[in-house]
Amino acid sequence: MERNKRIYGNELKYLEEVLKSEFRSSEGSTMMTRFEKAFAEKLKHKYAISFINGTQTMHAVLEAIGVGPGDEVIVPPLTMASTTFPVLQAGATPVFADVDMNTFLIDPHSIEKNITERTKAIIPVSLYGLAPDYDAIMKIADKNNLFVLEDNAECMLGKYKGRMVGSFGQASSYSFQSSKHITSGEGGMIVTDDLELAEKIRRVSSLGYAGVGANKGKISKRDIQSPDYCRHVSLGWNYRMPELCAAVALAQLEKVEELVQKRIEAANLLLESIKACDWLTPQYVPERIEHTYWTLVARIDRQDITWYDFRDKFMEYGGDGIYSAWQLTYLEPMFQELAFLGREKYLTQKEYTKGLCPNAERLQSRLLQFKTNYWDIEGVKMQADYLEKTIKFFSK
Repeated sequence: MERNKRIYGNELKYLEEVLKSEFRSSEGSTMMTRFEKAFAEKLKHKYAISFINGTQTMHAVLEAIGVGPGDEVIVPPLTMASTTFPVLQAGATPVFADVDMNTFLIDPHSIEKNITERTKAIIPVSLYGLAPDYDAIMKIADKNNLFVLEDNAECMLGKYKGRMVGSFGQASSYSFQSSKHITSGEGGMIVTDDLELAEKIRRVSSLGYAGVGANKGKISKRDIQSPDYCRHVSLGWNYRMPELCAAVALAQLEKVEELVQKRIEAANLLLESIKACDWLTPQYVPERIEHTYWTLVARIDRQDITWYDFRDKFMEYGGDGIYSAWQLTYLEPMFQELAFLGREKYLTQKEYTKGLCPNAERLQSRLLQFKTNYWDIEGVKMQADYLEKTIKFFSK
């Protein structure tokens, strides 16, 4: 089934602009700056800083706020490990909070239980396109003076009680990896309304250059050619988004509402096939939360049906492959062996054992992740039909 009909519109036009310019642009008018400006306006933020991917976004933020060895950052284990890697890259210790059995999202009660005098930040994840309990999370963060970095890689335009995701924490991270709501192949963005923070993040992502700022990612040729120009005022990395990626991302952003809505429509059709099943439970969506369905996820509640059983029968009927949930981050081999390239010496926690997050461990092998990146409504209806047949087979 064809799913890749989202590359239309101005992608080729903007790519051609970049190529015809031979990557030379007048100051302040690069494709990257155009994309950042448009993204900030779309999500109603003052500052947007583009990145090569949605992992280094979070590393840059942690570096910018001074997180380092001896500090702890609370993260959920049921998500891509790329939420946790930036914590280790900063030299800090990831502390895993358990998840809710129904929303599959980080549990505020577990966050609170894991706070110590070393805790500096929380990274809540809008998993699968659903925002976590920000009322409770922000209350805990305010009480304990903790920085909140939203990981919205899977949640473009999602809303929590009428507010757009990205408007709760001091900074919010987005990803434009190939499977996301909008894509540039790879890419990421940080949004924030804090000028000082934005300037620090920009410098971290731009080799610590002196001439960059919150809304300025390009240094003037006049300055950089001068023999007196001192380039680096702080330690930084080269995390800048390439112009070609920015060109594709800008074109994608122009139709973001349509791209998100297509996934929601696909998810709703699949949900119709699930709603009568009493042993397949979709991710619970609390009242006044708007899910953007990066993927549709359901929990298998029958112990006599494994993930493999369901996946194989679904594909036998003609269904697309179903993804499982990622292995819990702390159960990955690198955590079990503390293979952190020498950073393990900075850890405040030296052991990550099974039983650390019981809910997440119960859920991980029971979650079915159904694709929603279909652009042909008839194709989605076929998938919904295959899903209904699979459910009927196991319900005999």
